[in-house]
Amino acid sequence: MSYVKTVPALTRAGVDINVRRLNTLSNRRAQSTVASTQADQDVTNRESYSSRKSRNASSSPKISIDFELTQEAYKSKDNLELLRSLVVFKLCSYDLLVDKNKELMDISKFLLGKKAFEQFMKMTFYGQFVAGEDHKSIKSLIQKNRAFGVGSVLDYSVEEDLTQEDAVTKEMDSCVSATEKEGMSMDHREKQYKAHQQFGDRRGGVTGARTYFYSDEAKCDQHMETFLKCIKASGGSSVDGFSAIKMTALGRPQFLLQFSEVLVKWKRFFSFLAAQQGRDGMEALEQRLELQPLQVHRTHRVGETIDRLDWNSLIDDRIKISDLLVVPNLETGQLEPLLNKFTEEEEKQMKRMLQRLDVLANHAEEHSVRLMVDAEQTYFQPAISTLTVEMQRIYNRGRPVIFNTYQCYLKEAYDIVTMDVELSRREGWFFGAKLVRGAYMYQERSRAEEIGYEDPINPDYETTNMMYHKCLDYILDEIVLNRNANVMVASHNEDTVKHTLRRMNELGLTPTENKVYFGQLLGMCDQISFPLGQAGFPVYKYVPYGPVNEVIPYLSRRAQENRGFMKGSQRERELLWKELKRRLASGQVFYRPQPEPGL
Repeated sequence: MSYVKTVPALTRAGVDINVRRLNTLSNRRAQSTVASTQADQDVTNRESYSSRKSRNASSSPKISIDFELTQEAYKSKDNLELLRSLVVFKLCSYDLLVDKNKELMDISKFLLGKKAFEQFMKMTFYGQFVAGEDHKSIKSLIQKNRAFGVGSVLDYSVEEDLTQEDAVTKEMDSCVSATEKEGMSMDHREKQYKAHQQFGDRRGGVTGARTYFYSDEAKCDQHMETFLKCIKASGGSSVDGFSAIKMTALGRPQFLLQFSEVLVKWKRFFSFLAAQQGRDGMEALEQRLELQPLQVHRTHRVGETIDRLDWNSLIDDRIKISDLLVVPNLETGQLEPLLNKFTEEEEKQMKRMLQRLDVLANHAEEHSVRLMVDAEQTYFQPAISTLTVEMQRIYNRGRPVIFNTYQCYLKEAYDIVTMDVELSRREGWFFGAKLVRGAYMYQERSRAEEIGYEDPINPDYETTNMMYHKCLDYILDEIVLNRNANVMVASHNEDTVKHTLRRMNELGLTPTENKVYFGQLLGMCDQISFPLGQAGFPVYKYVPYGPVNEVIPYLSRRAQENRGFMKGSQRERELLWKELKRRLASGQVFYRPQPEPGL
């Protein structure tokens, strides 16, 4: 899923194009010839990397963490919490219970009544994976985790409990344009970036991510208000909090589909140019294209560089976004609109989504909270990633405020990461990344096979692991080189965490620099999170919250995710049992967590 990271501020065919900074277009594959001084500076920086790495490594103390020490790993948990974890994880390992978890919860609610059911959930699954019902009730857990060295990424996890039929109806209505509904020919549209009814329920095959379906603009405003409260709560609970958002919660997804298609077509255009100039097959960062022979319109010659999309123009009510949704036609040499027409309401909906994003970014900056933009499906992700980078260019000038999410199960994850790092280096802003493996693998594979386009996912788990470590190593190297990159290692994989610690030791990166963060979900992998926090590393729990009955869809997915997680490894349960038996044997029946001074 290589794609354009920026798009030129172009108007429809026949209008002159002002072009600047080609290196920021088409997944940055089409790198323009930069000034020799900049190129020389990059070479000089790279040449000094080895000596800087050696100096840092020799002067920094080596840090080693033993994840087998259960007394340290679970010192923040009382005995009832350990017992609850054991019971919940064991239940999550039974296929029948997990497959029928929604039906079983419905039956339990009917038999117990609402009040007793909610109390039962708080003692079990809800208590394990959800922090509380609102931003006030979660404060005690946030403060407790903070006392043991673990921060929070607040995540309001309420979703509509829709039937599959309702979900498909909402998706098809919100992803199909008025032009398409009128039956106009859309043969030129890419299959991957069109709505397909058989995949209208985006929850299918997804175990680790919230799903939002568009209802109307008022609902999007409500989502924005919820995110604003989340940001405020993050700022009020700690000095270094994170908050997570999803773009599909903030507007009609039709725009994300269309914008993604435009970006991908520009990427293909520059790949075509690379092939014409004998530069295809090169690493993305190594490509340099000559612009002089380029003609986008028969009578208008492209200038020396390509202009990038400007965030201020995106949120300006006076500028039509549809004027930016144009693609090059290689046969005619003209720029053509993606769709023949956009309704006035579609224009307003696209603009409102971007304005909501801007409000959230401003709010995060004002409250000293870092804003994480979650990754989503590949047919939305080019637009999501591009818009996130655009916000970074504005808000990450003084410090990292906006964090982009990179899915390392994608075949082109490394190209995407390296291009964004390169852009941040050249423009002088702070690169912020969250690295994940990805939550949509089964859905993405099935959709690609059924609809008929190339599978964007790596062939197997081992390849994804290699991709994750490759992307991580590149960012770690960039931290040593320029000190402007920041990364959250969002992983439950102990080998990945150990790899990160080993690389940090090699590079001389220390926890106190606050450049490398770790992240895990609340209720999972405490044997990783808390030892890291107590050793001084910036580590965070993704903290979901919301009313019991409204987070049932989230809990259902946690059960499914834990089923695979617990079947793959018995280690966490073994460690839990080991600590519980140690406490009982030593007479700590009523153990009370006590944080160490200074954490």
